[in-house]
Amino acid sequence: MQVTHVEVPRDGVRIRCQGVSKYYRRTAVLDAVDLEVRDGTMLGLIGPGAAGKSLLVKIICGLVAPDEGHVFIDDIDVTRLRERELQALRMRLGMVFQNYALFDFMNVGENIALPLRMEGRSSETSIRNRVAEVLEQVALPGIQDKMPRELSGGMKKRVSFVRAVVRRPPIVIYDDPTGGLDPVTSAKIFRLLSDMKAQGTTSITISHDLDGIRPLCDQWLLIEHGKTLFSGDTSAIDQCETPYVRQFWRGEPA
Repeated sequence: MQVTHVEVPRDGVRIRCQGVSKYYRRTAVLDAVDLEVRDGTMLGLIGPGAAGKSLLVKIICGLVAPDEGHVFIDDIDVTRLRERELQALRMRLGMVFQNYALFDFMNVGENIALPLRMEGRSSETSIRNRVAEVLEQVALPGIQDKMPRELSGGMKKRVSFVRAVVRRPPIVIYDDPTGGLDPVTSAKIFRLLSDMKAQGTTSITISHDLDGIRPLCDQWLLIEHGKTLFSGDTSAIDQCETPYVRQFWRGEPA
């Protein structure tokens, strides 16, 4: 896969969050979160359930507005964009949603082809070939005519994944891309993530499968109850002696 070319900021930071906060009934569900993701790298966004991980990536994509702070993608302040501008910016992004986000009224082929058709650069023949190619890569050949209701949860997850990467976007956000998948299929997804990264994709990956994403991620952000407990590279988190961080990272009992 080759990644769509866009101009990279001079400092190499493709995604930046500065003091991002979100409140629910005056309680901070995200509390002044900072992060940076440099060009061609993968950040692992980790933490327990209900820590605020999915909310943070929705804010990064402009799907939810923060109450405080700013998000920059390629030096563009996402928090200041109007809806039409947001739609244009999202063309640079691919996102694997935790809840699949497939259109029930479209078959599998139409769901996957939608980003290519919206982009408007490919012929219908090219689109059909590309859809077939990505389905082969996740071991789902020939299911283009099936409807989402006919798929298992694991199949929906894989369809959601290939829809996110079918355009070869320069930035991809993966929200638990292997959740609910068997080990064999999970391994195939991790190989695809590795391939995307090798071709220059910049990404954020939320996953509870630390063993699966450890070899892929360059940087890590660990949050709990919306607060940053760790931010740094693999070497730093390997050596971190903060009790909760060490326990979470190493899978040690409480």
